Amino acid sequence: PGIYFYDNRVVRYAEELKPSPRGEIEITDINKRYLADGELSVKVLGRGVAWLDAGTHESLLQASMFVQAVEDRQGMMISCVEEIAYHMGYIDKESLRKCAEPLASNEYGQYLLKFLGEESK
Repeated sequence: PGIYFYDNRVVRYAEELKPSPRGEIEITDINKRYLADGELSVKVLGRGVAWLDAGTHESLLQASMFVQAVEDRQGMMISCVEEIAYHMGYIDKESLRKCAEPLASNEYGQYLLKFLGEESK
């Protein structure tokens, strides 16, 4: 399991593939094509990363429940891109504030503003 990033050639590669016995184009076959071309690279995701399958109604529900449980118990949002960008040094506090203020009327914006307040302490 993981997340995949491809260049524009992926469209052509997918068009050239024959569907599997399941009737689908398999992501593994796309990866094998890049591997054969010597252009497949892999980055192992570190500790604390969880892969959540959402390919069925049941797995989507399970993923949603997991995210809800973690966010409720930890008091932090999963994949809050502005918070991540701040922690990684891509944006500063002022840029984060500019992202948060237009969203102040919803839970997401309130979370960002609360995060900013905690960072100022």
